[in-house]
Amino acid sequence: MNTDKTKLALFEEKEIRRKWKDNDWFFSVIDVVAALTDSANPNDYWYKIKKRANEEEKIELSTICRQLKLTSKDGKNYLTDCANTKGILRIIQSIPSKKAEPFKLWLAQVGSERIEEINNPELAVNRARDYYKLKGYNEQWINQRMFGIEARNKLTDEWQFRGLKTSKDYAILTNQIYKSTFNYSTKELKALKQVTPQNKFNLRDRMNPLELNITSLAELTSQ
Repeated sequence: MNTDKTKLALFEEKEIRRKWKDNDWFFSVIDVVAALTDSANPNDYWYKIKKRANEEEKIELSTICRQLKLTSKDGKNYLTDCANTKGILRIIQSIPSKKAEPFKLWLAQVGSERIEEINNPELAVNRARDYYKLKGYNEQWINQRMFGIEARNKLTDEWQFRGLKTSKDYAILTNQIYKSTFNYSTKELKALKQVTPQNKFNLRDRMNPLELNITSLAELTSQ
């Protein structure tokens, strides 16, 4: 199993970037601050929290964080302060917010869902299907999308087995598959499907069933 997964989660319609690393979820501290405070400048707010905690409580909050690469709004990956559930719970103690208690419950739910999915992977599949239904996709499209996810996972597992390590490596090979299949690069396909860093759409979520089928076939034959 690839133990380095990156996903978005939603808390009250606010996006929280997170990464599954070393058998634990690590959440973007900046995103948590933004969700709890509605601050126009969460980076500055986080800096002030750390400074106040250091001066008043003699606690270095940064020591409970890890810097992990997460995708920013410009589509690029940057090292970002992240903390696991225990660390985030400690950090929000220093944030005066009426949303703190609901956020604690949200953290508990996110953590328990991941544990359930590890023990029973079918739950992850069912949750993904429910997610797409809520977004208005029909059953035919969902079936093809789920098949495509399985094909993609098999391919990336094979790439990992053969020594691929960085996201850039995966992107280069994926780009080659798109060029061979559609005669368009990943960048060109995203432009055609109106996928931008701002709207954060997944390229394959913008494909029709035929395009999904062709992509899956291309990835299955690439293994």
